[in-house]
Amino acid sequence: MHELIVNLHMHTTYSDGGGTHKEIGRAALKRGLDVVIVTDHNLVVSGPDGYYREGKKQVLMLIDEEIHDQTREPQRCHLLVLGANRELAHFADSPQNLIDNVRKAQGFSFLAHPHDKDCLAIKEPRISWDDWDVFGYTGLEIWNGMSELKTHSPTILHILFYVLFPHLIGQGPEKETLKKWDELLKAGNKVVGVGGSDAHAFRAAMGPIKKIIFPYEFHFQTINTHILVPTPLSGDIEADSKMVYDALGAGQSFIGYDLPAPTSGFRFSAQGRDGDAIVGGELHAEGGVTFQVKLPGVGECHLLKDGEVIQKWKENEVCSYITTQPGVYRVEVYRRFWGKRRTWILSNPIYIR
Repeated sequence: MHELIVNLHMHTTYSDGGGTHKEIGRAALKRGLDVVIVTDHNLVVSGPDGYYREGKKQVLMLIDEEIHDQTREPQRCHLLVLGANRELAHFADSPQNLIDNVRKAQGFSFLAHPHDKDCLAIKEPRISWDDWDVFGYTGLEIWNGMSELKTHSPTILHILFYVLFPHLIGQGPEKETLKKWDELLKAGNKVVGVGGSDAHAFRAAMGPIKKIIFPYEFHFQTINTHILVPTPLSGDIEADSKMVYDALGAGQSFIGYDLPAPTSGFRFSAQGRDGDAIVGGELHAEGGVTFQVKLPGVGECHLLKDGEVIQKWKENEVCSYITTQPGVYRVEVYRRFWGKRRTWILSNPIYIR
């Protein structure tokens, strides 16, 4: 399998972002991304999708949408809609109807920032996902960069501190979101986890002094979703975009916090009597299953079954575990960065039936 680095969930001047698609393309090329997925609020922008190139480097830009009911107060239940290839914001008043129509359009839907906090310091309300009776969605945005900033910023002084030292923001996903993910998985649902930067590239000015706060380039080196695909990008936009969306929809991916150290090369796989499986895959427990974890560097690795840690490794770059028990298995990896233990890698599950 070939690995592609994807950054998804970002905004441009077409909604509440501060930059253009070209600026996103340039920042993505500089940071070595393979794919960026732009999701402006409640509209699909035609034209900027395709390949952005610089020398021998290229990045594929896909244009999708973040949809929510703009008449609702507060405006909660945001849905990332990927690969639908059509405008669906007119279904926003009913989250279930919206999800159903995404499926009809053969797209994929992810509940955005499911457990978002109020940030009174900048008058930003909580925009969590409230309607947990919905079904048929593809997955959850497990880790959202801007939601995490709000969580760590009870006062304006905290905001100013993180503006000056943005590399100290990232610590890990909301615990409520991880708990909810495990509950859904344990109940028998296949729920894909993705990480989203929620990049806005805010433009601020104080007299003659102008500054871009949390620029795209910063976000592109933090929370990325790494996908495993059969081949490298071919240059055929239709084939490449289908390959990217299919991998995201199947959960053939992991979330990597690439600021402490690159996460490329991480692998979580399993071998059993009926074959092999990678993240997002499924095997039967009969005859035993061997899990293998390969880390791209030294970290504290946890193997979880149905949301509970069943094995820990420290200072190991290759780990293995044998089981005969059915369940949902996933991996979390931690690494110290700037004096704090931070989430480094979150895998999607392997399902043992």
